[in-house]
Amino acid sequence: MDKIAFHVGSWPIYWYGVLVASAFLIGLWTASRRAVRDGIAPEKIMDVGPWLILGAIIGARTLYVVSYWKEKFAGEPWTEIFMVHHGGLVFYGGMMGATLALLIYVRVRKLPLWKFGDALAPSAALGYVIGRFGCLMNGCCYGRPTDLPWAIHFPDHETKGVGVHPTQVYDSLLSLGLYLALAWLYRRKKFDGQVFAAYLMAYAILRSFVELFRGDYPVHYLGGWATPAHLVSMGTFAAGLILYGTLPRRRLATS
Repeated sequence: MDKIAFHVGSWPIYWYGVLVASAFLIGLWTASRRAVRDGIAPEKIMDVGPWLILGAIIGARTLYVVSYWKEKFAGEPWTEIFMVHHGGLVFYGGMMGATLALLIYVRVRKLPLWKFGDALAPSAALGYVIGRFGCLMNGCCYGRPTDLPWAIHFPDHETKGVGVHPTQVYDSLLSLGLYLALAWLYRRKKFDGQVFAAYLMAYAILRSFVELFRGDYPVHYLGGWATPAHLVSMGTFAAGLILYGTLPRRRLATS
């Protein structure tokens, strides 16, 4: 593990930033190709890209700062809040920020919300596959100690070299499977919003599973087993379930 990918002069370029940026670009490109099936021009997806990126970064960083204020930011210079390249983005915060940005964009441009959501959902899962390797290189989002043969050891890290679950890799592999499943569903969807709703439910389940192996949270809930992400996953799953149940009826009511 090495946080720095390369240098531009004396300026270090971090793997975290490189991989997260790559995740956004690949996600937008695949979504633009997919959206053609729903009659959405590829440039429309690319146009929403800056909105999604800005919303995702602001949301992800805000939730991270709020969640880890005492551990990471209290007593530090206030400018540390903006040092995203050091690591520190919470995916659920990014999801909420990107969703809000998408809602604003499609409302302003008078575009079909659920068609956009369906086109973007599989690509969000694919981007997550890549972005989690940024976490691996950065040494964040690590797992609990384990003696399993595939345990990983971080040098010069708060885990002090103890073998831990490679939770970043677990997340990436599960999200790759989710991407393939959602891409398959997109070609067979029965109503607009189905893929987006399925993504919310499936991601919440997969994330909740991986959270059982996480070892980097300072606080747990519900008797000590639940992480903050478990709590958000419950709300995310409920939102997906509600959409999955109500969107087909909404389509029938307007047809």
